[in-house]
Amino acid sequence: MGALVSHDVQHDDVTGNSAVRTILVVDDSRAQRRVLGASLSRQGYQVIEAGSGEEALEVLAREDIDLILSDWMMPGMDGLELCRTFRAMPREKYIYFILLTSKTEKGAVAQGLDVGADDFLNKPPNADELRSRITAGDRILRMERELQEKNRLVSATLAEISTLYDSVDRDLIEARKMQQSLVRERFRDFGNADVSVMLRPCGHVGGDLVGFFRLDENRVAVFSIDVSGHGIASALLTARLASYLSEGSPEHNMALKRVAEGVHFPRPPKEVARLLNEIMHDEIDSDHYFTLLLGYLDLRTGEVEMTQCGHPNPMLIHVDGTVEYIGTGGMPIGLISGAEYDQFSVTLKRGERLLFYSDGFTECEGDDGEQLEEEGFEEMAHRNRELAGADFFQALTWDLDMFCGTKEFPDDLSCAMIEFQPNK
Repeated sequence: MGALVSHDVQHDDVTGNSAVRTILVVDDSRAQRRVLGASLSRQGYQVIEAGSGEEALEVLAREDIDLILSDWMMPGMDGLELCRTFRAMPREKYIYFILLTSKTEKGAVAQGLDVGADDFLNKPPNADELRSRITAGDRILRMERELQEKNRLVSATLAEISTLYDSVDRDLIEARKMQQSLVRERFRDFGNADVSVMLRPCGHVGGDLVGFFRLDENRVAVFSIDVSGHGIASALLTARLASYLSEGSPEHNMALKRVAEGVHFPRPPKEVARLLNEIMHDEIDSDHYFTLLLGYLDLRTGEVEMTQCGHPNPMLIHVDGTVEYIGTGGMPIGLISGAEYDQFSVTLKRGERLLFYSDGFTECEGDDGEQLEEEGFEEMAHRNRELAGADFFQALTWDLDMFCGTKEFPDDLSCAMIEFQPNK
């Protein structure tokens, strides 16, 4: 085994940004190693010598090498076998491999490329050609290491993003629980009528809100809200709107007007819409707006007084299962300052239902890109007319899922339903 010799003479030829700094020269001829080592040292490279393929592997196991310059024909492990064995070794960076050979046949060159050699030089190498081949290797190694650094930065950035995403995801899961808690009751029996609601955001959180509360002994308020957009900003606005229509806090409920200590009287639905519009423009600095359907049910007569503010038309389901859409459309809340809102009413007969729903149902798209629209929603409601409450909502959701096919629900789904059953 030949002795290892390092040549550490540094010159200005190797620049500070060079990728090739340390070269391993492998040759069983001590004289050839000396000649090559001296030439490379004069160019500014650190040179380490090995007298055999086995010795070269020992060097590679412990030294940081950038480029290997190896003779092909050596006793024992030749340059080809050295290259094959070296390429199979685990390593963190790429090392350029040049084979020195007197072989010129295309088959020999192809064989060398197959086992992992990067370049070839005829032996003995010309000094200028050797310099050019090393320079070419240096360019490749610099590109490889620049790419490796960029990959490292990308991986580090992705790891940071993943950590942030996990944190946000956990927060959104908690936010979803909190938003669902805004709907304190999903069903209540008011004697002459049952009121049921459902809320299903398309993401963690959404911009829909439904609910109900008592106005007085004989009247119940039912509402459906759809805030523009999706996600956190919309969900925050629904949380604030929930506080304005809360049964637990009559002092802050916009539907109730304080007339004396502990005494509140219901405001007309259109007046509630007007006040909410004022709040959106005067107090809430947001580009969002929302649609609203607010109805007051008289438990004695079945009359429902409503204001419709850009929300989908209420669906009236008759006893025989036929469906009728009612409503006046109206202006969404938060779009125009000083907007006025209309009011209309419908009187429910025994066994009839009134459905307030978001446009997540009617604007849902099938695989063909066509929306369900009112006609399709009407068919679903008619098909499930025998079901009540949560079962009715579940059946609607299943049917809608079948209509979507492979697509996900693109929008939040929410529903509020009044089932009028006097003296049941």
